[in-house]
Amino acid sequence: MISRAEAREILISLTKSQSLLRHMRTLELVMEAYAEKFGEDKETWAIAGLLHDADYEAYPEKHPQVIVEKLTDMGETEIAHAISAHYTKWNVPYETRLDKALLACDELTGFIVACAQVRPEGIVNLEPKSVIKKLKDKGFAAKVERDEVYKGVELLGVDLNSHIAFIIEVLKTNKEELGI
Repeated sequence: MISRAEAREILISLTKSQSLLRHMRTLELVMEAYAEKFGEDKETWAIAGLLHDADYEAYPEKHPQVIVEKLTDMGETEIAHAISAHYTKWNVPYETRLDKALLACDELTGFIVACAQVRPEGIVNLEPKSVIKKLKDKGFAAKVERDEVYKGVELLGVDLNSHIAFIIEVLKTNKEELGI
């Protein structure tokens, strides 16, 4: 199995943007926490989060094919499939809980970080109701596709409020490192 150190080397070879690197780190942390909650393999889930957008900056027109191919060549088919499915419009089937969790966490985690960044206290006292209110405001973080958020929650089979609260807690635990 690919190690996190190897995954980080791949990530850093493809991605230079600090905001994108932070986004992938947030997903690594959230996915690892969900793996623990669901009794799944923490390394696999964390690496899926860490590498899900690894090729986005270097190969935007080919995203996610470059990272999926690299992982497939390494024998990491479970992670590769989850990454190939982390956007519903790619029409890749959701076969595992990992596939569904990556979709459910990607857009929403980025959105929660955006919510934290506009608050004087950051993530410290952010509550799910504030995130839900911002989700309804189409002008806030307008590039976040709300339908992806809702479809991910539906596929993972979790309550939206609980899902948001879970992600907030993970981010809060790591707020210094993440700068939120």
